[in-house]
Amino acid sequence: MSVLSDLLSALRERTVTVVDLTAPLHSGTPVLELPAPFANASAFGLTEISRYDERGPAWYWNDITTSEHTGTHFDAPVHWVSGKDGEDIAQVPAHKLLAPAAVIDVSQRCAEDANFLLEVDDVRAWEAEHGPLPEGGWLLYRTGWDARSTDAEAFANAGATPGISVECAKWLAEESPVLGIGVETVGTDAGAAPGFDPPFPCHSFLLGAGKYGLTQLQNLAQLPPTGAVVVAGPLPIVGGSGSPARVLALVER
Repeated sequence: MSVLSDLLSALRERTVTVVDLTAPLHSGTPVLELPAPFANASAFGLTEISRYDERGPAWYWNDITTSEHTGTHFDAPVHWVSGKDGEDIAQVPAHKLLAPAAVIDVSQRCAEDANFLLEVDDVRAWEAEHGPLPEGGWLLYRTGWDARSTDAEAFANAGATPGISVECAKWLAEESPVLGIGVETVGTDAGAAPGFDPPFPCHSFLLGAGKYGLTQLQNLAQLPPTGAVVVAGPLPIVGGSGSPARVLALVER
């Protein structure tokens, strides 16, 4: 049998499970709020065009308003000044949207310290137990923050949210084999990252290195440390800096 036939058989026989890593997208979906004088992204909005009525008797549809970086979304390199000459979201190669994942779970430590920062030593300790990070794969960073996603105030947590240290962000960008990082928080950087040197190091280093970010993921608790395959589906917005995305994981049971 071919690889694709094997996969289809596994899906039918439920030996491979599809886990949805995507947060529902609605008007209450948390959005990053920057302080003045910076401009902010729009919340998600849905405006009805017609619904089986005189505006369209047999169909229902809506206009949507949203930013590229609202809800579960994909950051392209051009999103950050360090990656301004890199790929926009429509230029991300399709083969990179399907990639293996490593899941680092520090949710207990984040429960004890909302400002917890992942360090290179934490990644090295994970590798000592589970093997090297996957070449061309995702590092998914489980903090337990998805449990707060239905409460915008708790999700923002007055700016105290976990993230990745400057040194670790630089190492992931320049020395690790991953193509990007995925997080459960509103952005790939910690809440305290505006005060880091450089500010927002995950954005600065990873996007500057031509790597990617996935944010506001959910259900990482359902994934094993290794072996899952992530399917990330952003809209191919020409010239776009990112896009809301449906992100799935395939897990062999």
